[in-house]
Amino acid sequence: MRKFLVILDDSRECLNAMRFAAMRAAHTGGGVTILSVIPPDEFNHWIGVAETMREEARERIHAHFEVFAKWMRDKQNIEPELAIREGDPVSQIIEHVQSDPEIGVLVLGAGTDKKGPGPLVTQLTKNSGSLPIPITIVPGDLSKEKLEEIT
Repeated sequence: MRKFLVILDDSRECLNAMRFAAMRAAHTGGGVTILSVIPPDEFNHWIGVAETMREEARERIHAHFEVFAKWMRDKQNIEPELAIREGDPVSQIIEHVQSDPEIGVLVLGAGTDKKGPGPLVTQLTKNSGSLPIPITIVPGDLSKEKLEEIT
């Protein structure tokens, strides 16, 4: 089964990427993996509280995942899986893709501000030659109706 990998983060563009991945998976008989990467700099403040901060980050990720997972189950009949990694987001995404041969497409949402499409899109397109799969970039200002039309 081909799976669509989508990144769960705090960006606004994440929502369109989630929708696109779920709709494409539903139309093609595929699955969805939602990956969230906890950056290492979140734990460098005090060594004694690092474990508590990690646990809080994981709880926050699970709560966000459940919101997206419920929508995917209810609207698209897709049961997504969650993966959580720690480290540099770009290298962790690449490692996750390389570790799961069922992942067929990486879906990213592009930002809409004047600073560019966002750090993940910028860095991963630079590293796209090292990925064994294509990257689909979903425009951040794509309407829900247009998104449904193209999937």
